[in-house]
Amino acid sequence: MAYIYETKNFLVESFETPHITRTDGGHIKILPKVSIKNRTEMSPALAIEFIRLTMIIGESFEVAMNNRGIKIIRLNYQDMGNWAFKSGKEPIFHMHIYGRAKDAKYQAYQEAVNLPDRSTGFYKDFEALNEDDIQEIQKQISFVLKQEKYDLKNWGLSF
Repeated sequence: MAYIYETKNFLVESFETPHITRTDGGHIKILPKVSIKNRTEMSPALAIEFIRLTMIIGESFEVAMNNRGIKIIRLNYQDMGNWAFKSGKEPIFHMHIYGRAKDAKYQAYQEAVNLPDRSTGFYKDFEALNEDDIQEIQKQISFVLKQEKYDLKNWGLSF
């Protein structure tokens, strides 16, 4: 995982072995710093922070990848954790944000994301976001955070 951004309660990371290769749009994960099984275990304040963060990251991710020449048509936001059951573990809540690019080769934007088991080899040639992508996303986050709609007071948050 490569670090992208962090808040008081959440981490934002890029995958080294993504579900969507960078040229198909890329893949980002948001996870809480405390282990919870699903979103229903969040406090109201944590849920508000989480939704605000998904919006900030989504907006920043889409602009950044378009700036990097990956023509994002749409983003998909998915709560995940099911694969933990395969190894006898409890799921840990996290969200994946998938960029869906116009010229996607493996994961066509018009279709649902294809998520076969890792053992199939489906992802073997997938490329993670690179350092320049991550720096552009971070740059866009700094711009997005200046927007009035993301001001903490508008969300009833204070950090």
